[in-house]
Amino acid sequence: MTERRPATEAEARALASAVRLRIIRLCLDRALTNKEIAERLGANAATTLHHVRTLVDTGFLVPQPTRRGARGSREVPYLSTGKSWTLDVSDAAVPGPRPAMLDAFLAEAETAGLDRVDMSRLGLRLTEDDYHELRRRIQAILDEYAARPRDPAGRPYSVFVAFHADVSREESPAATRSTRPPDETP
Repeated sequence: MTERRPATEAEARALASAVRLRIIRLCLDRALTNKEIAERLGANAATTLHHVRTLVDTGFLVPQPTRRGARGSREVPYLSTGKSWTLDVSDAAVPGPRPAMLDAFLAEAETAGLDRVDMSRLGLRLTEDDYHELRRRIQAILDEYAARPRDPAGRPYSVFVAFHADVSREESPAATRSTRPPDETP
């Protein structure tokens, strides 16, 4: 399993933006310029440049050699480093990384077309040990695929996995009391 280190405050802040998470994903397979990133996001280039600079400053993107644009302008393409996969933001003192992941997923799913998103939901009842085993096994599969070399001929996919306590299925204290036999003690 990939060893994850706790994110620094600056790293957690950088990952607390759905836009920045989408930029990291956009630059995963090939380097893109700020202009290309802005076009793919349907955003203003000045806005994306702020996000790109934050990602470069925190090591999530690395500038590639400068190239000449269509009109001879100087363009800097950026490539994802893969660093975000190696960080743990669960204990980050900065609010936002988890909601940003969900927001980025929803934006990317909407862009792909929700009818083209393969989704599954499953309700389970697990012991603590079973829960941790399931998380470890899924994480091992994701780590295995993340470590594979990227095949340029392969089609790009994204995977989003979430675990949450299903509080809607938990018994309320009132419901628990009403199903017990009445107390016969006077």
